[in-house]
Amino acid sequence: MGFRTPRLLDVDFAEWRSRPYLQRIKPQAQHWVEHGFGTPGAVYLLYIVKIALYAGGGLLTVAATTDVGGLGDLASWWAEPLVYQKLAVWTLLWEVLGLGCGSGPLSSHFAPPVGAFLHWLRPGTVRLPPWPGRVPLTSGTRRGAFDVLLYAAVLGGAGWLLCSSADPDRLLPHAPLAALVTALALLGLRDKTVFLAARGEHYGLTLLVFLFPVTDMTVGLKLVMVALWWGAATSKLNRHFPFVVAVMISNSPLQRWNRLKHRLYRDYPEDLRPSALAGLAAHSGTVIEYAVPLVLLLSHGGTTTTVALTVMVVFHLHIMSTVPMGVPLEWNVFFVYSALVLFGHEAAVGLTDLDSPVLGALLLLSLVAVPVLGHVRPDLVSFLPSMRYYAGNWPTTLWCFRPGTEDRLDSAITKASAPPFDQLARLYDRDTAELMLHKALAWRSLHSHGRALNGLLPRALDDVDAYDVRDGETVAGTVLGWNFGDGHLHNEQLLRAVQERCHYEPGELRVIVLESQPMQRQCQHYRIVDAATGPIEEGCVTVADMVARQPWLDADEPAIPVRHHCTSAVPIRAAAHD
Repeated sequence: MGFRTPRLLDVDFAEWRSRPYLQRIKPQAQHWVEHGFGTPGAVYLLYIVKIALYAGGGLLTVAATTDVGGLGDLASWWAEPLVYQKLAVWTLLWEVLGLGCGSGPLSSHFAPPVGAFLHWLRPGTVRLPPWPGRVPLTSGTRRGAFDVLLYAAVLGGAGWLLCSSADPDRLLPHAPLAALVTALALLGLRDKTVFLAARGEHYGLTLLVFLFPVTDMTVGLKLVMVALWWGAATSKLNRHFPFVVAVMISNSPLQRWNRLKHRLYRDYPEDLRPSALAGLAAHSGTVIEYAVPLVLLLSHGGTTTTVALTVMVVFHLHIMSTVPMGVPLEWNVFFVYSALVLFGHEAAVGLTDLDSPVLGALLLLSLVAVPVLGHVRPDLVSFLPSMRYYAGNWPTTLWCFRPGTEDRLDSAITKASAPPFDQLARLYDRDTAELMLHKALAWRSLHSHGRALNGLLPRALDDVDAYDVRDGETVAGTVLGWNFGDGHLHNEQLLRAVQERCHYEPGELRVIVLESQPMQRQCQHYRIVDAATGPIEEGCVTVADMVARQPWLDADEPAIPVRHHCTSAVPIRAAAHD
């Protein structure tokens, strides 16, 4: 790995490109085990600088806009409720600008390293309303002046709160808080992408909790934190998460010991299923996310609280140290800060101090009902409000273009940046761009759902090697300006928006959509769609079949068994062909 150049697979490009698709994936997956994405050192420096700007900028903003004192007095004011409120608003602003999760090269944003605000302040770009047929005045996929004004109102509302003086209770005033919540909700009804980028399930809910008295607010914020930890832990009770842990540690810039990386897999380089060690690491983390937050919730200071806080701080620092794809780095920084404030400084405030039944009902709906629905019917709820975080059980897609047709994403769609291939080709060259995009596909293939996507390619395409296969994340990042692991942002809804603008002919663009696994079933629903003619096939693949295969499947059987008549939470149409 160089400072400016990526560490790529050492291969003759022409020979590699002539191989069948899955045989191009195999050496890339094996290369990932030792080198991860091969990220240049300059990129990691970029992320370090970005975290420093986030943390330093937040503290400077608070110090400059309140009367708590300067940075030299930080120890006396860092945990004040008003400070916590302003840093939460600062974090929401940082995320909704696209500077946090889903930014930079590890989210396929190379040059520029962010889309988001560049995209959402531009009329004519693509927006995706969550319920266009049910909520009046939200239909359509073109961003208009009203959408731009709503987004600007969110930015302005957050800025206004950061500059606001405290009310008589030394908290943020309720009127601008309510205005920001309203603007974010209205914007979310017009465009779910921006709402998800703002991390509405965390920071949006936090703003609502700020509207209650300080003691109720503190209890509510504690419950939000515990729910986020427990939701993440619950989502990891599956067979997918060991794959995530092995792949994530392989990508860690701090982990240079290849022998340990090899031990995360059953028999490197030919068997890249996760080993018992990866499974132990995965499920140990799950136990921590269940048990330690419970201790924090029930303890009221002293050694027990200190030890539990230390464990959770180390837990989040470890996640940050791996620099996972999607880079939720600032989110983890805010988790550490929140834990220290809410469970350390405010340890004396307990569950019995919650007085407001309205807040209790709000939290019950947001922290229990929505996540439960998302776990049981993942097709209805994004993995973010479902609190199904980095667990490997995400909705995913593959977009398959006839050669030469992918360019229409650039020529026919209003957007803030070129597709990742063009960005990389300008930074390096076309061969390097292709190798790097295939490295991202290898990353996908190393996860359990990636095996299913690869195994469905022969069902979607008459000739897999006659197409350029792209991960749906890269398409969403281009067309929507932001992407963060939610396949609902690049399923049929986005495909229809793309088709309205690009007018693909039958067979020129086909998309494989794989839904998340419902908690109560051991299968995942898939759909194959042609941009021009619509649905081709849908059915189910079993988790057992996914986790038993290699990323490159099998040369003798480059497919995966499917079921067309299975019990599913979503209706299954008959397949077009078998």
